[in-house]
Amino acid sequence: MAKNFSLRSLFLCALFVKLTVAVADEGMWVPMFLSKYNEADMQSKGLKLSAEDIYSVNHASLKDAVVQFGGGCSGEIISAEGLLLTNYHCGRSRVQSHSTLEMNYIENGYWSMSRSEELSNPGLTATFLVRMEDVTSEVLKNVLPEMTEVERYTAIDKASKALERKMVEGTHYEAKVKEFFGGNEYYIFITETFKDVRLVGAPPNSIGNFGADTDNWMWPRHTGDFSLFRIYADSLNRPAEYSPDNVPYKPKKHFEISMKELKEGDFTMVFGFPGRTQEYLTSFAVKQLIEQEDPLKISIREKRLAVMEKAMDADPQTKLNLHSKYASIKNYYKKFIGESFGLKNVDAVQRKQELEKRFTEWVNADENRKLKYANLLPEMEKTYNEFAPYNKGVVLYNEAFTVLDLVSYTNQFKKFHDMWKTGIRIDSLKIETEKFKKIVEPYFLDGKIKIDKEIAEQLIPIIIQEADEKYKPEFFYDIEKKYKTKLSKYVNDIFSSKSVLPNSIEEMSNTPYRMLGEGTAIDREAYRNGYFKLPKVENNNQIYFGDLAFEFVTTVTENFKDYIYPNYVKLDLKLDSLNRIYTQAQREMQTDKLFYPDANSTLRLSYGKIEGYAPNDSLVYTAFTTVDEVIAKEKPGDKEFSVPAKLKELYEKKDYGEYAVNGTVPVCFIASNHSTGGNSGAPVLNASGQLIGTNFDRNWEGTAADVMYDPAMARNISVDIRYTLFIIDKFAGAKYLLDEMTIIK
Repeated sequence: MAKNFSLRSLFLCALFVKLTVAVADEGMWVPMFLSKYNEADMQSKGLKLSAEDIYSVNHASLKDAVVQFGGGCSGEIISAEGLLLTNYHCGRSRVQSHSTLEMNYIENGYWSMSRSEELSNPGLTATFLVRMEDVTSEVLKNVLPEMTEVERYTAIDKASKALERKMVEGTHYEAKVKEFFGGNEYYIFITETFKDVRLVGAPPNSIGNFGADTDNWMWPRHTGDFSLFRIYADSLNRPAEYSPDNVPYKPKKHFEISMKELKEGDFTMVFGFPGRTQEYLTSFAVKQLIEQEDPLKISIREKRLAVMEKAMDADPQTKLNLHSKYASIKNYYKKFIGESFGLKNVDAVQRKQELEKRFTEWVNADENRKLKYANLLPEMEKTYNEFAPYNKGVVLYNEAFTVLDLVSYTNQFKKFHDMWKTGIRIDSLKIETEKFKKIVEPYFLDGKIKIDKEIAEQLIPIIIQEADEKYKPEFFYDIEKKYKTKLSKYVNDIFSSKSVLPNSIEEMSNTPYRMLGEGTAIDREAYRNGYFKLPKVENNNQIYFGDLAFEFVTTVTENFKDYIYPNYVKLDLKLDSLNRIYTQAQREMQTDKLFYPDANSTLRLSYGKIEGYAPNDSLVYTAFTTVDEVIAKEKPGDKEFSVPAKLKELYEKKDYGEYAVNGTVPVCFIASNHSTGGNSGAPVLNASGQLIGTNFDRNWEGTAADVMYDPAMARNISVDIRYTLFIIDKFAGAKYLLDEMTIIK
């Protein structure tokens, strides 16, 4: 167990971390190249399998038991009946969608006790990789050196789409070409996507999210972050939309589960779909991330979260409604804090500058290299400086503007207005009306408008004040001049019932409103009855619904489309080109280094070993946590550290069954596998390819690994599979699920 593991001590002690040189377990490796680049190294570290056992197109292999879950997480197949294991936080939104205050599965958990009780989830998918191929030569065959970046992109896009169509013609598979090494190489991924994925079980939030925000991105962890789903297929075992006639999917491969003892030094692998890393950035990019991008995101999210938390604490229904959204926002809020801290802590900018100095020396040592690369770094620095204000504008737009429900509501309203102006068929109008209702009605009926107004009071001033002078619209100066330091009053004017939004659904239905600058109006009673009529507005000078809202939303949107985004795209394309050249140049310079491509949501394997770490000489973390520590960590009345009565009862009786290890139950462990977002839910495997855990997080000191990996500090955090089985069996009483698993004792 760790010594002095409070959040405060961890944060303060880590300030004095000294980097140590270690044998790197860094890398998110492409499965099809394991035999060429990694097999010997993996076997020397303990792997008992061949590369062909892990990835093969000729026979069933471990890759056939790994899925991309819902497009943003990973998961693993753990039975011959299509049973799927992933993280609780990956399945939480689906658990929430089935919950009510009367049947609150977030608070109480959900466990189906038969196949008939498994709950369908429209829109949820599970995707398997069938195979991947190197298509670099085909994709780049029409790319010429003299092409502009836009012309290059167009040629690549055309060739990629042609390949995607060709590779899956006549099949139910899908294909996607992805770039690697910044666009120096291209690979095509053939996939099979299942669309009937049903909820089987999930622990209560007090287990699945134990420690919540306080423990998020931290070690030690005591979180049972898992949930269970099942893939269903048609009678031919092919993907199909939901149907009661569908049957459990029969996978090519499912993972055996090992209950054998784990110990420090054991070989481990993580096999999943990591989302995005940026390991080959320049110092200019890293500096911009640390000094501009992350701080702005942190500040904006902090304000959103404060409003949401207050609303959730005040009302149980709001708490249920916002549970998943709040957790998602908070997750990356804390990640941005850790990333910024970590990059500063490892002197990332300075280390990148040292590499750039060596690169410059290498370039200057050869005349041919000077012709190719002499101006590369100066041009990159210049372009990043030009890019900074527009990048800031994109962050403001995405983090502070589009997140407001007011924006989506107003834009939808404008869409209808444009339809009326140009004319619309009655049958089309009926379809669009239903879409409109889905946006409008919840805004007024479930209290969202009040929360949205409070968030807008925090964010709209940021949008106005932080806008760079390179693109700041005159309209913003007018607002600042009129409202001076009281921009919250401007927001209040936008939301006041007199000028824009009615206070109730009754007011909305009984009052005709016109659009900004137009002499038309909506009869809300007609709207509620499913059709529109457009009565004449007698007094065009009167302020009606949308005048201030439309003025603000339209101005920001048009300013973004006209000035911010075009310049952002132009400079981003230029940076893509420069980064592609720089990445290739690094590979030319460091011929003794084995490079891996940045993560891009494609299947990757990382490997390492179970091991603790020491942030400094006085703070040492071991690799395992136990259920004893869960109980010790409980804080009565604290929603983040509440322990279910049933779990406490099992602890007090020491009713651990076959999951006991040295008189307790293991809960989580850490290892030196390189991971990132998207690896959530990925299988953690032992040397024999058996499942020993489910990846769910990284440690605080390792959050910078998306940009700069530190082997001494970076650790992935996993739920021990024995805790998962213990909760399913002893806590939930769903032992029948274990009966379909292949468990190695």
